[in-house]
Amino acid sequence: MKVIAVNGSPRKKWNTAALLQKALDGAESVGAETALIHLYDLSFKGCTSCFACKRKDQRHLGQCAMKDDLTNILEKIAECDVLLLGSPIYFSSITGEMHSFLERLLFPKLTYNVGHGSVFKGKIASGFIYTMNVSEDILKKFNYEALFHLYESRLQMILNGTSEFLISTDTYQFNDYSKYEASMFDEKHKARVKAEQFPIDCQKAFEMGARLADINSSHSSKL
Repeated sequence: MKVIAVNGSPRKKWNTAALLQKALDGAESVGAETALIHLYDLSFKGCTSCFACKRKDQRHLGQCAMKDDLTNILEKIAECDVLLLGSPIYFSSITGEMHSFLERLLFPKLTYNVGHGSVFKGKIASGFIYTMNVSEDILKKFNYEALFHLYESRLQMILNGTSEFLISTDTYQFNDYSKYEASMFDEKHKARVKAEQFPIDCQKAFEMGARLADINSSHSSKL
């Protein structure tokens, strides 16, 4: 059982990365082999519309033909059992690096043929962790969950596996709020959420990692 986590945050030890590590800890607790990848450590671009992945009778059919730091990562992901993704929400969406990564991961496997969704022959379960500074009330007001369900459906369709997501809201952004122009936020409230709610979110991430790894390990053993 191989589980790979991809951190789409520029921070390696903050909210998103911490939750991803908890999810990996959960996967390891049921015997999975795990790895954590930080996208901001890599040099790569999003899809350039070369369409080599859609050319008939070509070796790149269903695979991204671009050669950069993401090439080997995509090959490893194609062989994993569970993919864990994590991104903070910037300007109401996932980070640019995560979006570019998903273009390279998913678009080559998306078929233009009628009656088919994916040319991917494998099966990868996935879990997406989203962190955000806004409160749950704001999340609902602006229907952020539509974005989360969109990626859930895309991952299910193209990777042929189950998918779920975890939301962590009202996150703590700065070590010292007094150093930043951020008067709209109540630091005491943020600190309280960090102390009381974030540990709960960490436990949920652990449980998600364990659940996805355990379910898919059981499924693989029956094949």
